[in-house]
Amino acid sequence: MRILILHRVTDKMIRHADGIDHAAHDVTYVGPADRLATLPADLRCTRIERPDTGDLTEEVLAAVEGLPAFDMVLALSEFDLIAGARVRAALGVPGDREEDIAPWRDKVIMKSMVAAAGLRVPRFLSLTEALAAGPGEIPWTGGTVLKPLDGAASLDVHVYPTPDEALAAVREGGAAPDGAPWDGFEVEEFVTGPIVHVDGMLIDGKPMAIQASRYVGTCLGFAEGTPLGSVQIEMTPELSRWTADCLAAVSITTSLFHLEGIETPDGLVFLEVGARFGGADVVDTFELATGVHMPSRYLQMVTGGVAAEDLTWPESDGSRYGWFCWPSHTLGAERCRIEGADEFRGSPLVYRWSQRTEDEPIKTVLSYADTDIPLAGVVGPGDSAELTRFLSDAFAAIRVTPLTPTEPATTETAG
Repeated sequence: MRILILHRVTDKMIRHADGIDHAAHDVTYVGPADRLATLPADLRCTRIERPDTGDLTEEVLAAVEGLPAFDMVLALSEFDLIAGARVRAALGVPGDREEDIAPWRDKVIMKSMVAAAGLRVPRFLSLTEALAAGPGEIPWTGGTVLKPLDGAASLDVHVYPTPDEALAAVREGGAAPDGAPWDGFEVEEFVTGPIVHVDGMLIDGKPMAIQASRYVGTCLGFAEGTPLGSVQIEMTPELSRWTADCLAAVSITTSLFHLEGIETPDGLVFLEVGARFGGADVVDTFELATGVHMPSRYLQMVTGGVAAEDLTWPESDGSRYGWFCWPSHTLGAERCRIEGADEFRGSPLVYRWSQRTEDEPIKTVLSYADTDIPLAGVVGPGDSAELTRFLSDAFAAIRVTPLTPTEPATTETAG
């Protein structure tokens, strides 16, 4: 086959060569220069750089203009799913279209389908519906979340004390990015409680590998500048049933998945779901716990490297792991200073520690990749409680501060 890949996630995470036979297929990668540079130098493929300054769909289509027809278009990043569907449609390539992935990207459609299946979701309205509602017609009165319908990584998400304050912020023009249409947003009830995520791979609706985790911190907090992590937890019968019901509600049957829910005294409340693998170090910790590398296993199946019935699924030994990361996009600088980390990096619980020196650049846009941010890593094996305690203590003690372009680096910062 001729395969086109919208390449955003580093090869270290995807391990494309483990999943795709590059000798049997002609594979073309289109991506920014820094992401193309993560591919192995000797990998048999075509690499096309895109500027990464404009519309993703347009950049990809311009990059492949004049090339022979493709048989498959792959987009594994949550940021690229919609663009991947649009590229398929434009090139006439079989596969998911926008309407197919809408239940996994449009949060109003998604929650409507989950609610219709009898599962609890936050009460919600599209922003246009909320703005048109009369007095007393919004069905909740407390904390209110404004978020993009197809958002990712909690970008452009805001929380307000009441629906009225959220709508006032919208009308005053300060709640959404400049030029963003109101019909691209929703408002929903803010439900409090710890947030869990369940990750895995389904084939014909059957979970072949699955793992539950609980966040330490929140994705919204990370977007606003605080560290984030998660720790693997027991996959209880209740959590298993809830997971199966949520995935069936949005018609995810043969796919990777990343599902999030809120733990409340009255049970789990659906938050969102994606037909993709989780970000940060979810992939690595999943493999450590289950023996399954999700992205390459999925690529192996969809590109014909092995039939679904011939895939092997290792037995887990019950070990649990966690991951952590510090944001860089809110620092306003391309270098940073990290203090208070030494007592944690030497812990026997640390499996991997990735720390930028004061001379190494960090990204000024939101990213979970350990190559882009000040500090990230994996902890374990250990029990859920001790791993959670380690992350909580590290988040409270470690300080990451910006360095000005002219500020000299100190010699004691570890790399």
